[in-house]
Amino acid sequence: MSSLKAEDYIGQAVQPCTLLDLTDLPRVGFRGADSAAYLQQRGFELPQAANRAVAQPDGSRVARLSQTEYLLLGSQGDQGQRIADEEARWALDHSANYLLPRQDSHAWIRLGGSLLPALMAKLCGVDLRAQAFAPGAVAQTSAARINVIIINAGGEVPTFDVLFDRASHEYFLSAVQDALQEFA
Repeated sequence: MSSLKAEDYIGQAVQPCTLLDLTDLPRVGFRGADSAAYLQQRGFELPQAANRAVAQPDGSRVARLSQTEYLLLGSQGDQGQRIADEEARWALDHSANYLLPRQDSHAWIRLGGSLLPALMAKLCGVDLRAQAFAPGAVAQTSAARINVIIINAGGEVPTFDVLFDRASHEYFLSAVQDALQEFA
């Protein structure tokens, strides 16, 4: 199975499994006791608990990774411009809100399709079936022997955003594509 372009993704939802590489789309993190207030002032809706994610009206997504750490994922609709602007706008001040650049540290893929939970079972020991991993859930775990962040993006067809060490981009894509061979 080869990677799909962003504009091809919508039409591919009926396939058993799809892969979309979003590594070039902006993403950024914020951490600190004042990060929630900062992001709310910037117009973001935040998850109420750690390991949860919330879609924003513009298609971007905010994942809460801990009590005080947030990961913002850009929208395909604006090519991540809102998130890129947030990163560029941030300035160090006396508040406890610290920028965590993620563009160079984390690669990002989107997996989708009706057989996605079965595909992920080949790569990851966490139960990612709908009854255990509902839309909006976030798992910080290991897949294909590397640390990953998996976000259930919801939708009519299961869709997961998977972030992982950018230095492992080629390796992880190869592992996913190998697993996809069974479902292609």
